[in-house]
Amino acid sequence: MSIKVGMVSLGCAKNQVDGEVLMASLEAAGFQAVDDVALADVAIVNTCGFIESAKKESIEEILELARLKAEGRIQKLVVTGCLAQRYQQELLAELPEVDGAIGIGANGEAAGLLRRILAGERVGAFPPREAMPLCGARRLTTPSWSAYLKIAEGCDNRCTYCAIPGIRGPYRSRPLESIEEEARSLVAEGARELILIAQDTTRYGIDLYGTYSLARLLERLCQIEDLRWLRVLYCYPDAITDELLAVMAREEKIVKYIDLPLQHCSGPVLRAMNRRGDRASLTALIRKIRAAVPGVILRTTLITGFPGETEEDFTQLAEFVKEIRFDRMGCFPYSQEEGTPAADLPDQIDQEVKERRADILMEQQARILEENGEAQMGRILTVLTEGFDRYAECWFGRSYMDAPDIDGKVFFTAPGHRPRLGQFVQVEVEDCMDGDLTGTMI
Repeated sequence: MSIKVGMVSLGCAKNQVDGEVLMASLEAAGFQAVDDVALADVAIVNTCGFIESAKKESIEEILELARLKAEGRIQKLVVTGCLAQRYQQELLAELPEVDGAIGIGANGEAAGLLRRILAGERVGAFPPREAMPLCGARRLTTPSWSAYLKIAEGCDNRCTYCAIPGIRGPYRSRPLESIEEEARSLVAEGARELILIAQDTTRYGIDLYGTYSLARLLERLCQIEDLRWLRVLYCYPDAITDELLAVMAREEKIVKYIDLPLQHCSGPVLRAMNRRGDRASLTALIRKIRAAVPGVILRTTLITGFPGETEEDFTQLAEFVKEIRFDRMGCFPYSQEEGTPAADLPDQIDQEVKERRADILMEQQARILEENGEAQMGRILTVLTEGFDRYAECWFGRSYMDAPDIDGKVFFTAPGHRPRLGQFVQVEVEDCMDGDLTGTMI
């Protein structure tokens, strides 16, 4: 009888893809994958270790599964992902309930490590990060019609607040041919939306080809016949090229949506973050993007309370948000991460102040989101059907304006129709509520 293995995957979509590759490798080695981790013999927590809140969530999940282990419902508890990579021996020393900790470089040898753990050995495996497979067969955890496509690993940007380079290592692009092959396979299996991800997608190819190559990759992927939507996340502002904008404007399959994590607009704060630009240059970039790609939806993330952020810096950021009117925005209080340069900077800011500033920006953004939603009234949108809400008695899905899990939804009734999950339908927008749109299928 085969050993049942279940995984809880936390954090970003990049980590989710790593988990899908790992689970597929375990299935290929004879383990039985189960969706409900509580029914598994071996429970794996694929952790996030990026910021304090993510680390706390990972530890809570580990302790919850440790309780199931103590009750005899699961045999072994294994930790993988960023938290395991970042804290290694500390994790094993401080969590005796854990039977194995596997760093990201050990993902390719997970089957052998699990057999050792099942044999009674307590394993800590942390080979070089570069040993992690950049691709492989996957056990998809997304709906069949939508899949993430990871195009690179690691990061070279060295933002002073960020632990990712220390966890994930240097930037490593996948060969263009490898990405295209996986994309064609995903579409052949039913995916109609592919979402390109990396720590920095716009830097794709610079290490392999000596030039920014995302535009060339997108052109290749747009040739896949049954692909309907191609979405790009994590586009750093430094590498938004004219060629990239031209391809995004020209190719119908590329949804007009750019995820542009700016973090701040104050020049001094950005320099302290080891990021380029200031309010004037970022405003000019956004105007250029909007002129080059008509109708583009812009999403950003911002950080409040970075060490040394003055009231003047914050006021400038609030004015910037009002002026730019981002279509989508997330804002997070700065997290002081050990081992990062920013953690040792002077003028650290009280948590209460960081959170208050973030709340102010999100309140501003809520008003902008509501106004933008009202401007959609009467518009007909193409919506990817994703489910049926039994309580609201209506269908829901996403338009090109919304990435899965981070943005809103479109709720719609379908009189005289019964749309299939994964089907693209036309919806006339009639109302908006808390960032979501409502309407009727036509």
